[in-house]
Amino acid sequence: MNRRVFLVAGSAAVVAGLIPGCGGERTATAEVEGEDLVMPKGFRMPAEDEPHAATWMCLPGRGDVWGRELESVQATIADIALTVAEFEPVRMLVRPGDLDRAADLVGADVELIEAPVDDLWARDTLPLFLVSDDGGLAAGRVRFNGWGGKQVNDGDATLAALVAELVGVPLYDSGLVGEGGGLETDGAGTLLAARSSWVNDNRNPGLDEDEIARRLVALLGAERLLWVDGIAGADITDGHIDTLARFVDRSTIVNEVPSYVEPGETWYDLAVRTEAELAAMTTLDGEPYQLVTLRQPETVRRNDDEFLSSYVNYYVCNGAVIVPEFGDAVADGEAAELIGDHHPGREVVALAIDPVAAGGGGIHCATQQQPATA
Repeated sequence: MNRRVFLVAGSAAVVAGLIPGCGGERTATAEVEGEDLVMPKGFRMPAEDEPHAATWMCLPGRGDVWGRELESVQATIADIALTVAEFEPVRMLVRPGDLDRAADLVGADVELIEAPVDDLWARDTLPLFLVSDDGGLAAGRVRFNGWGGKQVNDGDATLAALVAELVGVPLYDSGLVGEGGGLETDGAGTLLAARSSWVNDNRNPGLDEDEIARRLVALLGAERLLWVDGIAGADITDGHIDTLARFVDRSTIVNEVPSYVEPGETWYDLAVRTEAELAAMTTLDGEPYQLVTLRQPETVRRNDDEFLSSYVNYYVCNGAVIVPEFGDAVADGEAAELIGDHHPGREVVALAIDPVAAGGGGIHCATQQQPATA
């Protein structure tokens, strides 16, 4: 299992029109480095399998990042969007100069919205939507700095605030730097994250894991955060949790190990260590988690160094779960069946996403859910 290569490039901001937002009750202030940060009260981030109002995505537009792969990556993102759109509305952020290209790719099945998009990683750059018991909607933000300064995405850094304003909801800022792909929630009080992508001086210098956990728990309406170690420096994300382990429900976690046995290989050792860490965790009720272990494919259609052959990076939408397939018929089938078994009542749709996987990402990385509200 390889990961996204480090890409360092500049970005020019693009001006986009905004819809005026609305206010909301704000409580639980915390002073951080001279800032008064206002945390939400009475809100939580729902689990991904709770009902959605829509899925948000981004169409990548930078040739300096993707080079000659850009058109194939755009087509793959469009394929993911059209698949999700069979089950729920999809809203796609698009650079002004790419609107015609986007319309050709998705037609009228996906809503296109002009925005200063750099890249496709909606999971990392868009807001984390929150709901309240009385039907309210809000958005939480962790500040995006290009995965610890490894890539300059000036436009993407503005997208969380832009989307919150488009939707017309208050935006709560944690004061933390990070990415949505670095977080998992069961929607019932527990968060899961890797220290490597949060307790890291390239994002949050001077903050220890207790302070980072305190702010994430407050932002997302949880009770606790469980840490795995992860791995720093081996990929651009510093080991995002959404390629290592995901919540199925409040008592079940799906994780993944390579199909080969090669002690000493970076990603094999990380998977084994992460599985051991997960096995030692307990639910809020004090019971061990049920672990569902997927095995990665033995063969893939492409041999790119950064190819992410992760089945864990699937996406749950209304009535379906969208899973990747990589060309290994046995492994692809087993992963789809196992994921489907643990998401009963949902159609399992397998997609070939090779151009995105070759860039070190997956379906989950390219999507961000907006939950439905009462």
